[in-house]
Amino acid sequence: MAQQERPGSDGEHLVQQRLGTTERADRFYGDQVLDHLNVRMQEFVARQEMFFLATADRHGECDSTFRAGPPGFVQVLDDRTLAYPEYRGNGVMASIGNISENPRLGIMMIDFTRDRIGLHINGRARVLMDEEMRAHHDDLPVDPVPGRRAQLWVTVEVEEAYIHCAKHIPHLQKVPAQQRGARAWGTDDVKRKGGDFFGAAAEAGERPPFRRAAHRNEHLRGGLHEDIEDAVYQDAAPLPAATSRAAQAGPAAGAGPRVAGREDVVEELNAEFLDRVEQVLARARPRGPVEDDPAFRGWFGRRDA
Repeated sequence: MAQQERPGSDGEHLVQQRLGTTERADRFYGDQVLDHLNVRMQEFVARQEMFFLATADRHGECDSTFRAGPPGFVQVLDDRTLAYPEYRGNGVMASIGNISENPRLGIMMIDFTRDRIGLHINGRARVLMDEEMRAHHDDLPVDPVPGRRAQLWVTVEVEEAYIHCAKHIPHLQKVPAQQRGARAWGTDDVKRKGGDFFGAAAEAGERPPFRRAAHRNEHLRGGLHEDIEDAVYQDAAPLPAATSRAAQAGPAAGAGPRVAGREDVVEELNAEFLDRVEQVLARARPRGPVEDDPAFRGWFGRRDA
């Protein structure tokens, strides 16, 4: 597989090379990663009642959330496009706000009850008002439940679609409707939405106003976390302890004394992180025989040659 054709990020490719998993990753890319939704994926999407959504703003600040609806609330418009409705919520509009700055998103659908399998969908999003969406797709159903009537729609241009394996997905059972009670779609009733379950509102008078950290995403602009900057540039603060193999090896022969700077600390932290990754992977249990079988092509089928 040519380098430019490989799915995934430069970062994952570098870690694969460091940890010796490139061949295994290429097998997964070649067998499982599609740039569209095949027929089995479309059928899977059409019967789901929930999914997990990941977005980020233009700075890289991330948000993950949950979406749910009746089966079919996610519409498969064609093999490269899907759409989901945005119902009435808490008014924060975190996901839509992120999409307005950064259209990239990730969707994770997991079937906990029937197939016990997951589907990743990554792509580019666009936000439309309900009336605008229906002007282009007049066959969209109108939900009879007021709290499930879309205010907005998000359309997703599929760029990657691939399986999430079954081995760690728990098998759950749905509670009959008469036992769980009616869901309060679109309610503004505080108690029915969960009240102050985590006690955040009770603490509101005891904490200072919320403030986004001043060092927000410095790593994306070539800088460092505020704590590390303090360690480098304040005389009274010690540098992080050197624990990686590179640090233990000491300075090169003949090298004079070095003054720690940003690049030194970044290099040290990256080396330490990869050391820890290698230690974790060394303790990992080997995969099962089914997944190691070269003939195994997963639940969603193999990409056409």
